[in-house]
This record gives sequence, C-alpha cells and structure tokens, in this order.
Amino acid sequence: MESQKRQGNLSTYSKMVTVVAGLTALYELIIASRVLTWLSIFYPAAQHRAVSLLFALFLIYSLRSPRGTIREGRMPWYDILLLTCGLIGAGFVAFNYHSVIQYGSFGYLDLKALLLAFLLVVAVLEAARRLAGWALTILIICFIVIPLFQDYLPGLLHGKGLPLENLGYGIYVGTSGIFGTPLGVAVTIIITYIIFGRLMQEAGAGQWFISLAMSVAGWARGGVAKSTIVASGLFGMITGSPSSEVATIGSITIPMMISTGFPPKVAAGIEAVAGTGGQFMPPVMGAIAFIMAEWLAIPYSQVAIAAFIPACLYYAVLFMSIHFEARRLGLKPTPRSELPPLIASFKEGWFYIFPLAVLIYLLIARGYPPEMAGFYSILILIAVSFFSPDKKRHLTVSKIWAGLCGGTKTWITVAGVTASVGILISTLETSGLGVKFSAFIVDLTEGNLLGTLIFVGFASFVLGTGLESIPTYMTLAVLAAPALVELGVPPLVAHLYVIYWGLASFITPPECLAVYIACGISGSKLWETGWEAVRLGMAVFIVPFAFVYNQALLMQGSVGEIIAAILTAFLGCVFVAAALRGYFIDRLSLWGRVLAFLGGLVLIGPTNLWTVMIGLGIGIFGVLGHKLFRKRKIPI
Repeated sequence: MESQKRQGNLSTYSKMVTVVAGLTALYELIIASRVLTWLSIFYPAAQHRAVSLLFALFLIYSLRSPRGTIREGRMPWYDILLLTCGLIGAGFVAFNYHSVIQYGSFGYLDLKALLLAFLLVVAVLEAARRLAGWALTILIICFIVIPLFQDYLPGLLHGKGLPLENLGYGIYVGTSGIFGTPLGVAVTIIITYIIFGRLMQEAGAGQWFISLAMSVAGWARGGVAKSTIVASGLFGMITGSPSSEVATIGSITIPMMISTGFPPKVAAGIEAVAGTGGQFMPPVMGAIAFIMAEWLAIPYSQVAIAAFIPACLYYAVLFMSIHFEARRLGLKPTPRSELPPLIASFKEGWFYIFPLAVLIYLLIARGYPPEMAGFYSILILIAVSFFSPDKKRHLTVSKIWAGLCGGTKTWITVAGVTASVGILISTLETSGLGVKFSAFIVDLTEGNLLGTLIFVGFASFVLGTGLESIPTYMTLAVLAAPALVELGVPPLVAHLYVIYWGLASFITPPECLAVYIACGISGSKLWETGWEAVRLGMAVFIVPFAFVYNQALLMQGSVGEIIAAILTAFLGCVFVAAALRGYFIDRLSLWGRVLAFLGGLVLIGPTNLWTVMIGLGIGIFGVLGHKLFRKRKIPI
C-alpha cells in the first residue's frame, strides 16, 4: 500500500515538473513573439532573464541528480536547499529590478547583495556541473578566485586584483554576468529554435528528410551515406547540438549504412561528422550564428552569408570521402526499385519546406529578430502539419504540448550552462585576463599570423573539449578570438575560425561526444571510430585556415574572385578526400596520397594563377602519377 502511495506521489510530482516545463516554453514563446511590445508593456531584459532562470533552475534540480543522470524520484533535502539558494538569488533580480538599477549606479555590491550573489553563484555552478561535468565548473571557479589574488600571482596571471564587492557586482548584476548576453540569447533565441526542432521531430520531418535524401542520392555508390549527410546536416543545424542530432537521426541512419556494407566504425564516423557540420551550416547553425551576431553587433544575414561556403566545403570533403570509400570497398549502388520514389517522397512531406522557407525569408530578406522569425516559423509548421496524409504527424494540441515540454527539458542544459558561462565572461572582462591571454598568444608567436592561427586553433580545441557547441563558442570568443583580431584578422573571420576548431572536439578523441553516441548505436570501438571521424572530418581543421587566408570564401571580394575561390577550393576538396581515403580511380600509393593532400591544400588556400597551376599539377600527379611508373595497383 505504501509502495503504491509512493508511486502515486512520484507520478504527481513528475506531472508537475512536466507542466512547469510546458509553461516555461509558453512563457518564452510569448516573449519571443514580442506581443508584450505590441501591448505597450515594458519588460526589462534583466527581469525576463531572471524569471527564465528561476524556471530553469527548478527544472534542472528536478530533473538532474547530483551525478548528472536523469532523476528518479523527488529532490532530496540538500537539492531543495541548493534550489532555494538559486531561487532567492535570481528572484531578487526578477522582482526587485529597481534595486538592480541602483546597484548599477554604484558599481559594487553591499553585504546583502553579496550574499544574494553568492547564493545564486553556488546554485548555478552546481547546476552547470550536473549538466556539463566538472571541466567547465572548475574552469569558472578558477577564474573567480584568480582576480581576488592577482596581486600575489606571477606572470600572465598577475594584476591589480579586484575587491570582492566589485567582482560580485560584475557577476551578479553587471551587463556581462549571469544575466548577460549568453543567458539572454538562451532564453529568447535558442529555446525558440529548440522548440522548433522538437516540433519538426513530432511532425515527422526528420524521417521525411531521410526519405527524400534517399530518393535523390540513394541510387549512387554509397548513396545511403550520402543521403545521411544531407538529412543530418539539415537536422543538425536545427537541433543546436551534435550530440542530440546523432542520438536522433543517427539511430536510423547508422544501421542503414551498416546494412549496405559500410563498416560500423565508418558509418558511426560519417554520422558524427555530418551531425557536427550542422553547427557550421546556415541559416540556423545550431543557434551559434545568432549569438555571434549579438556578440559582434552585426546583422545576422552577414554571419549567415559568410558561413555558407566554408560549411559547403566541409560537407564537400565528407561527401567525396564517402564516394571514394564506397568505391574502395566495392559497394554496389542500391537498386532504384528498392528506393522510395522521388515524387512520392516529395509529396509525402513537401509542406515541411514552408516553415524553413519562411524562416530563411524572415531572417535574411526581412531582417526579423531571430526569435520572432523562429516563432512565426513554428506557427507555420503547426498549420502545414495538417497537410500530412498521416494523421499521426498532425501537430495536435497534445503533440504541441509534448513538443513544448520536451523542448524545454532539452533547453535547460543550454540555460544552465550559459548562465555559468556568464560568470566566466564577467570575471575575464573585469580582471583583464581575457585581454592578457590574447596578448600572451601574440607575444608567444611573435606576431606571426600562421603561428598564431596554429596556437589559437590548438587552444580552441582544448578549451572546447567536453563542452557543447554554444558554451564552447562563448568561451573562445573571450579567450581566443581577440588574439587573431589583434593581428588584423576581421572579427567575424576570427570568430568563425575558433568555432571550427572548438567544435572539432566533438569528433576528435579522447572526448568526442558525438562519436561516443554514434559508437553506442554502431557497436564500434571508440578510438577506431574516432580516427575514422577525424579522417572524414579533416575539413574542420583545413577550412578555417583557408578562409582566413582567402576571404573570398566568406563571400568577401568581387564576383570573379568568389567564383574562382569556390571552384578551386572544391577541386582541392576532391584531392584531399582522395588522399584521406587512399582511393581515386584505384588505390593510391603512400606518396600519391601525400601529393594529393598537398595539392588539395594549395587549391583550397589563396587563389591566383600560380597556386592553381601548382595545386592542380601536384594533385593530379598524386592521384594519377603512379600509373606512369607502374601498371599494377600499389597497396595502401
């Protein structure tokens, strides 16, 4: 009897948490719609962010145990205590905004506000630890402590030091603290797009993407894998997380690739690389584009246009790698009779195009704020879902509610992590450590651009290890990108550069979160799969160097320069892919692979007549030269 009563209480508690999640989503969508502005209601951004953090903290402590796993049961007393600390700290900002304004005029905190700040910081950091692990939390704690003792620290860390009340002000009510831009983007833009992606899933769009891609490319050699990168890329840019994309789409595509003859390690690597690439592909870029536009104070369209060609090159290397691998393995094309007919597949979900088309139109052509564009796209998606002949795909009230609740439960990770990253950004800015770190990199490389690019790339990779895409970008925007800007690299170019290197950790061992999940689906081993992912996703390391030295790849320059850069870079991608897979028309020798790789790098880099001739010559000799010396194939 007691057991049944306990189960009933847990069920009631779980339902309450789900209701709060759904109400949180509705609240955020109302704010995103700007309906309050139309009603002439003034709602300060800091208050909105504080209210959102109240919801997020409640859901985090309700859904995540101290070990970071999904909670089973009610919160224990110590979690209730931690949650209470967070609610008190965030509630003060949410419901006493006039006091926040007063502190802004002082520039420091009194004892009461210091206590409130301490309570909120403890709750936020513990929430971030449960969501993202110890690495980010320890990093933030270090950068909180360092400014307090800078007077006693040597070298790079030495400085004037900050009084606790000034440091606390920046963290608690400063413009770049807990309630700063990172959390602001999370509670307006990111949650809107997570809900949009979740409703797309509820409406069956993911399966339609796969079916349509199979209809278009499934007949070619490696067609299933080629179709996978289209579907995964499209869905990956909406989900905002390579890990989430691999877990959802990968559960369908990886077994399909294995069934057609791809080794499990290769199939898992393809999915991990394709899902990660969604973070580079406009228009959504996993919401990174919106954060970048806010950070750099430039129009979103400028970010999307600049990011398009590099993202295409990333996928071009992956596409050609799949093609050469399929030929090397001797895989046969899938008979057209076994593929879904193109017209039938298109008719089955043609209406899914409209929400995406509306999104692109509002973002780029009309210049709408990202959250508004996302909100209207959600409304269009709900309406067009009823065109589906399958009633299970109709976004009824129950499905919408499920999408809202599920989307919010996904979003709490972003909310908790961005609030904690706000602490990091505030301490770096107020202590000057961010500037010092950039200056240290420039001094270490003696101002050499190539050396700085290599050092910043490696640092970005290390700092991005173990983090999701959004906190990775925000951390690197403070620590790494300014070093490149100091050497004359345009800010947009510098920020795109650190994104590529930071997100490389998703496919590069030992952490490689996307690969971990793909291995769980494919049954392959981590290191062998990680090595395959690095080979398949080599463009993540190459493309950033290319667009720094050849900014025509970012749509900057004359039409002729841009076209020439695209054509030569694509040829370079073909040579690089052939080198990585060891196959072109037939198997390549070791020296042929080296020459093909070098030729590809030259073609992807700065474009002029000499580089094109040299790159083509080296690349062609690499892939075909062995035929001049030997008539037999040379094994790898």
